[in-house]
Formats: sequence, C-alpha cells, structure tokens
Amino acid sequence: MIRGARSDDADMLLAVQRAACVEAFPHIYPPEHYPFPDDGVREVWREALAAPDIEAYVAEENGEAVGCVAVGGVFLRNLYVVPERWKSGVGSALHDLALERLRERGCREAKLWTLEENWIARRFYEKRGWTLNGETRVVPFPPNPLDVGYSRGL
Repeated sequence: MIRGARSDDADMLLAVQRAACVEAFPHIYPPEHYPFPDDGVREVWREALAAPDIEAYVAEENGEAVGCVAVGGVFLRNLYVVPERWKSGVGSALHDLALERLRERGCREAKLWTLEENWIARRFYEKRGWTLNGETRVVPFPPNPLDVGYSRGL
C-alpha cells in the first residue's frame, strides 16, 4: 500500500532513508568516519512535508514503512526502500507513482540527483529510461561526494 505522507512522518521517513543509505553507501560514507546525519536528514524531511509544492509518499506493508518517495517541481526528489525489500517491486511502484504525479503536475521532463558512486540506484534508474544530463553538484553532507543529474522524458 502506498499512501500520502503526513506531517508527522518525518521520523519514519528518516528511518527508511537511514536503513537504505547505511546499507548502500558504506563505500561513500564509511560509518566509522561519517555516522548517518539523523538531525540534518530529519530536518530536510520536515521541511519537505511542510512545503506546499512537495508531495511525499510512503510504501507500507503490514503497517510498517518499507519505502518512500517525494516529488517537487520537476524532480523525483527522494526514493528509498529498506534493504530487506530491495528487488521486491516496492521501488518500482514508488518510482512509477512519482512519474505519474510529475506528469499530472504538467511536467514533460523529470530530473533527479543521485550519488555518482551509487551504482545500485544508477542501474535502477537507467533501466527505467533515465539518462545522465551532464549536471553535477556537491552533496552538503561530509565527505561531500558528487551527485550526478539524470533526466527522463515524460
């Protein structure tokens, strides 16, 4: 089941994101040097949940959050699935909902950012028609890795 995120879901969204990132990024953010930035990520989710132009969704199974996605502007902003549910279809369902919402908002081209060395996500998006668009940015969380931009026509 996928439902709209509520204003009090920031801690739950943080937990989903933390579980996914800690599993996927130890080569980028070695946990012994860079503990997961709970406070900063929680604040980003609080701001997103309060923003009128951002929509966030939660995938639940048996009342437990197993994934989340957010869209805002032309961006698929966040897509995380707990590692136990990777390759189960949860990520695909959230991805497809995000694209549907962006289309309904009038977007003709969607964009997203992902870590340059996030090979799992990059394969996931490329299999779904996303292509590198040449844009890069520095991530604000130490050790400040590089994000790469992707685009996809809708």
